[in-house]
Amino acid sequence: MNNIVDQGELFGLIWRPFQQKYRLRVNDIIRLGDRLARVVRINDCAAVVLINQPTREFVTRWDKHVCFDPPPRIVRISVNSETEILNGKVREPKKRKQKH
Repeated sequence: MNNIVDQGELFGLIWRPFQQKYRLRVNDIIRLGDRLARVVRINDCAAVVLINQPTREFVTRWDKHVCFDPPPRIVRISVNSETEILNGKVREPKKRKQKH
């Protein structure tokens, strides 16, 4: 126990900005399964994604052909999920203008 006094104190602060190259961002187009989806909103734990649903086509009782587009479906996925980002580019942080 006497050797502890002889040791120097080891303390340091290492500053590294937190960056993830492949983290999802707003307006990214991703592939979920066999469909394309757009990232709408992101917070710390989830990303809100819109997935287009296929057009519905059917024939009514009176033999009239009808088709309509249902609204997009909202899905929540992990921000760090390993999905294929189709429009993904490694983005540089934007420089902000200084206020005078």
